[in-house]
Amino acid sequence: MAYPKVLETVGGSLGWDFGAVWEESFDPRGFVRCAATWCADEGRHGDFAATSRKTALPPGAGLPGRVWSNSAPAWITDVQADPNFPRAEAAVAAGLHAAFCFPIRTARGVVGAIEFMTSSLKEPDDELLATTESLGSQIGQFVERSRAEASMREREARHGGILESALDCIITIDHNGRVLEFNSAAERTFGYQADEIVSREMVEMIVPPSLRDQHRAGLARYLDTGDPRILGQRLEITGMRADGTEFPVELTITRIPLPGPPAFTGFVRDITERKEAERDLRASRVRLLGAQNEERRRLERNLHDGAQQRLVSLALTLRLARDGLPEQDGSTLELIERAQEELQLALDELRELARGIHPAVLTERGLAPALEGVAARSAVPVELSAMPERRLPEPIEAAVYYVVCEALVNIAKHANASAARVSLAEEDGQIVVEVGDDGAGGADAAEGSGLRGLADRVEALDGGLVLMSEASGTTLRATIPLP
Repeated sequence: MAYPKVLETVGGSLGWDFGAVWEESFDPRGFVRCAATWCADEGRHGDFAATSRKTALPPGAGLPGRVWSNSAPAWITDVQADPNFPRAEAAVAAGLHAAFCFPIRTARGVVGAIEFMTSSLKEPDDELLATTESLGSQIGQFVERSRAEASMREREARHGGILESALDCIITIDHNGRVLEFNSAAERTFGYQADEIVSREMVEMIVPPSLRDQHRAGLARYLDTGDPRILGQRLEITGMRADGTEFPVELTITRIPLPGPPAFTGFVRDITERKEAERDLRASRVRLLGAQNEERRRLERNLHDGAQQRLVSLALTLRLARDGLPEQDGSTLELIERAQEELQLALDELRELARGIHPAVLTERGLAPALEGVAARSAVPVELSAMPERRLPEPIEAAVYYVVCEALVNIAKHANASAARVSLAEEDGQIVVEVGDDGAGGADAAEGSGLRGLADRVEALDGGLVLMSEASGTTLRATIPLP
C-alpha cells in the first residue's frame, strides 16, 4: 500500500510531525490496529511510531477507536492530558500533544482511520476537520483501487502458479484457434517452448495432419451454432510433438466464461503409458485365453485317446465275454448286459464332457459344423443362419462357440422359450454373433458368472458383449474384430 506516501504528503503539507493509518484488525486484543506510520523526525518520534505499530485498540478506545466507532472526525488538544489515550506515556516521551483523526470511507462504509499528531498544543480546527471528510473519501477510493489491483495481481500470480505447477498440459486458444497460453507441462509434453507456439494456430502445431480439418470444422461449427458437442467431454485423440511423432492423449475442452469472442481451455494428458499398459493387459489376456484353449484341447485329447478308448475296449471285452457264455447261465448274462448298459451311459457322458471341454469337431472341421452339433443337441429348437463359409482364427472360433453354447444353455434353463435363433455375420471387419429367443425376457447380465466369463473371453479379443432383454425375448450379441 502507499499509506506512508499519503501520510507524508498530508502531514508535511499541514506541518504536523507524526501520522498513522489504522485498519480493522482480526487480532483478539483489539478492533483496530496501526497499519503504517510516518515521522517528520524519525529520531524524535521513532519510538512513538514503534509503540503505535504494536498497538491494537477496542472500539471507542483511543482516538482511532473513537473515530471508527462514531464514523466522524475527532480532535484532541493535548493527548498527554486526555483520559482516553492509551499511548499517553509514549506521547509524553515523544513530546507530542495535539492530534486529530478522520475516517477512511468507501462504498462499503468506514474501512480505516488516519491520525496526525504534532508537538504543539492546537485547538480544534473545524475547517480542517471538514476538509478531512472529503479527503477521507478520496483516500478510501484510492485504497479500494489499490486493494483491487493488488488482489488482481495476487489472482494472476496464483493463476500463473497453478498453470506452471499443473501436471497436465493446459492450452488456451482464442476463437481463431490461436494459442494464448501454453504451460510448462505442455512444453515438456509437446516439445515446444511457450514463445514458439503462443499466437500460432494450435492445430498446425500439435494436431496430426490427418485430423486438422476435423478440428477446424468442429471449432467452426461451434462458433456458427453454439453446439457444445465436445465441450466438457473426455476424449481420447492423437497429438503430435514438435518432432512430428504422434502419441495418444486424453483431452477435455471447456469454454472460458468471459464476455467477448469465445476462448477455450484444453486440458491434455499424455496417455502413452496407459495405452501401453492396456495393450500389455490385452496381450496377456489373449495369451491366457490361448493357454486355456490349448489346455482344453489337451484334456479333450486325453479323454478321447485315454479314458474313452479304454472304456470302448472294456465294452468290447464285455461283449466277447457275453458271447462266450452259455445260454443257460442267465444270471451272469443279465449282469454282463447291465454292465454294458452302464458302460454305454458312462461313454455317452464322457463324450459329452469331452465335447464341452473342447469339441474335436471345432478343431477339425470348423465353426459351422460345431454349431450345427450344438443346435442338434439343444433342448430348445434352434434356427441357424448366416454361418461363415471360411475358417476363422482359432481364438475367435472358440470364443463364438462358447458364447453360443452358454446362451443356448441359459435359454433352455431360464427363458421358457419355444424357439431360439443363432446367426453369424461379418460386418465392418468384425464377426458378429447373435443368439436370441422368444421367451419371457428379464435376463440380467449382472446375475451369474457365466456371462461375465463370456464377456472376459470376448473382451480379451478386443470385442464386446451386449445383452438385450425385453418382454418379447432376449438377444445376446457379441462382436469380435477380425485380424
